[in-house]
Amino acid sequence: MPITDEKSLTFDLVAAIRPVAVGAPWQWLRAGWGDLRAHPLPSLAYGAVFALCGWLFAITLDHAAALLSALVTGMLLVGPFLALGLYDLSRRRERGEPVQLLASALAWRHNLSNIGLFAAVLAIVLMVWARASMVIFAVFYEGDMPSFAGFLRAFSALDNLEFVVFYLAVGGFFATLVFAVSVIAVPLMLDRRIDAINAAIASATALARNPAAMLLWAVLIVALTVLGFATGFLGLVVTMPLVGHATWHAYRALMPEPPAGA
Repeated sequence: MPITDEKSLTFDLVAAIRPVAVGAPWQWLRAGWGDLRAHPLPSLAYGAVFALCGWLFAITLDHAAALLSALVTGMLLVGPFLALGLYDLSRRRERGEPVQLLASALAWRHNLSNIGLFAAVLAIVLMVWARASMVIFAVFYEGDMPSFAGFLRAFSALDNLEFVVFYLAVGGFFATLVFAVSVIAVPLMLDRRIDAINAAIASATALARNPAAMLLWAVLIVALTVLGFATGFLGLVVTMPLVGHATWHAYRALMPEPPAGA
C-alpha cells in the first residue's frame, strides 16, 4: 500500500472513532448477554475451552506458582485474540448469517496475515510477562517457591504487601499496554481487511477519546475474569463468552459500519 494511502487509512480510522457515554459498557454487556442467550451452545463451547485451559494449567503447574500465575493472568493479555471466534458469532448474528461453531473457529482466515501478526505480538507480550513474573517471585521469595494455593492465600491475606503491590503494578502495566492497543483491534481486523498497526492505532484512539468509558470497561473485564477464576475456573464458561460478545458490541459502538466492500 502506498504511503499516502496508508496515511489516509489511518486518518479515516481515527476520525471514525465515535464518543460513547460513560455507562456504555453496561449496554455492551447486555447486548453480549443477548448473543449468548441466542446461541448458547457455541458460546459456552468457547467458555469451556477457557475453563479447561485454566484447569490444565492448575493441574500441571501447581508447584510452579510464578509460571502458573503468569499464565492464568495472561489470559487477560491474549484474551483479545482467543475470543476471536466469539466476535465472529456476534458478527454473524448481527448480519443474519448462520451461526456455526466451526465457521467461527476458522474466522481468523478472513485476515490471516494481520490477525496472525497481532496474535504473535500478544504471545511475545505474554512470554515477557511470564518471565517478569518469575523474576518478581525470585526477588521476593527466598528458598522454595510457594504452591499456587499458597500463593493465593498469601496474596489474598496480603502477607507480603510489597510483593503484592509490585506484582500488581508490573502486571497492570502489561495489561494496560495490551488493553490500549487491542480493545477493538481484533474485531476491527475481523470485520475489515485492516492491518494490525492501524487496528492498534484505532484502539488507542478509542481509549484516548473515551477514557472514562474505557476505564469502566476495563474494570468490568477484570471483574468478570476474576469472578471466573474465583469459582475454580468454572465461571469462565459463562464470563469469557459474555466478555467476548460484549467486546464485539463495544467495537460496533465505537466504530461505524464499514463501507460496502470494506
